[in-house]
Amino acid sequence: MTEAFITATAVALPNAPVDNEAIESVLGLIGGQPSRARRIVLRQNGIKTRHYAIDQATGQSTHTNASLTAEAIRALGDSGFAVDDMRCLVAGTSLPDQLMPGHGVMVHGELGNPSCEVVTTAGICLSGLTALKYAWLVVRAGDAANAVATGSELSSGVLRAEYFAAENAARVDALVARPWIAFEKDFLRWMLSDGAGAFLVEPRARPGQLNLRIDWIDISSAAHRLPACMYAGGERDADGVLTGWAKFSPREWAEKSIFAIKQDVKLLDSQVVEATLEIPLREIIARRGLKADDIDWFLPHMSSCYFRQPIADGLARAGLPIPFERWFTNLESRGNMGSASIYIMVDALRRSGRLAAGQRLLCFVPESGRFSGGFMSLTVV
Repeated sequence: MTEAFITATAVALPNAPVDNEAIESVLGLIGGQPSRARRIVLRQNGIKTRHYAIDQATGQSTHTNASLTAEAIRALGDSGFAVDDMRCLVAGTSLPDQLMPGHGVMVHGELGNPSCEVVTTAGICLSGLTALKYAWLVVRAGDAANAVATGSELSSGVLRAEYFAAENAARVDALVARPWIAFEKDFLRWMLSDGAGAFLVEPRARPGQLNLRIDWIDISSAAHRLPACMYAGGERDADGVLTGWAKFSPREWAEKSIFAIKQDVKLLDSQVVEATLEIPLREIIARRGLKADDIDWFLPHMSSCYFRQPIADGLARAGLPIPFERWFTNLESRGNMGSASIYIMVDALRRSGRLAAGQRLLCFVPESGRFSGGFMSLTVV
C-alpha cells in the first residue's frame, strides 16, 4: 500500500459569527421566555462565537447540510483542485437533511460533478473521522487517484425554538401552560452549531506547499459496556436502554420529542474521558510506540472547555502527558460543530503559519453517542 497525504483543506462557515448574547434572537425563545440554563452552560463551555445557517434578519434557513458541504468541497479549488477530477467522495455527518437517500449522494447532487464513488458515514462526531479513514484507505490501496473526505453539521435546524413547541404544549401546570424543556435537551442548544470541512487526500505530497501525511487512524467503541449517552430519534428507559422511533406512534413523536437531540450530562461527565480517551489510548501507546515528546501539536475535539483539564488529566493517566502549550483548539471562536470540528481545527492550524516540516500532530475525536474514541497521527511534509 502506498502513502496518502492531505494535500488541501477547506471549510465553509455559514453567515456571520453569532455571539452569546445574540443566540436566542437567532434560535428563538422557547415559550417566549429566556432559558435558565443558557448562562450556566455558556460559562462552562467557553464558546464565544459560532455560526448558524440562519439569516439573522429573516429567520430563514440559508443552507442545507448538503449545500454547506458542497461549498466546503468547492473551496478546495483554491488549492488548484478541480471538483470534476474527484474520484471518490466520502461524507460524514450526524444530522443529514433526510433519512434517505444518504448524505453523500445528496452532496454529489449539489456539486454536479461527473460520476465517482460516493460513500456516507453515519454516527455523531466520529462520522467525520471515519469518512477520512475510508478516503485514506481507498487512496492507499490504489483504488482511487484521489478522495475527498468531509465532516459537516447543520444542527441549527433542530435547535430552533419552534422545534420544541409540541413538547411545551403537551405539558400543562394547573391553570397555566408553561414552557418546559428538560436540561438534557436545553443543554445542547448552547453547545452545537453549523459548519463543514473538506480534505483532499492524494497518494503524493504536492511540491511547494504544506502537506499532512496520514500516518494512522485508530477508532474504537465502548458500546459493549456503556449505554447510549447522546441520541436522537429514540427514547431511553429507566435502565438506559434506547428504543428507536419506529416503536412509537406519531402522537408520541411529538409528546416525547422523539427526534430532539438529547444528552445524559451525568453519564457524559462520569464516562467520556475514560471511555473515549484513557482506555483506547493506553492500547495505542503500546501498539504504536507513542511518546509525548514526539507530539508537536495535540488537537482535541472538545464539546466544551469544561473538559480541558479532565482531558489533560486523562492523557497523563494514560501515559501521554502533553502540556497545554502544545495544544491547538479553536472551540472558543468556532464552537462545537461535531463531525466537522476536527476538519476545521486542522485547516486553521495548517493556515496559521505555525507548522514546520517534520512536526507531528495527534488528533483526538471523542463521541458520546454510545462512547467511541478516534485518534489520528499526521506528519507535516
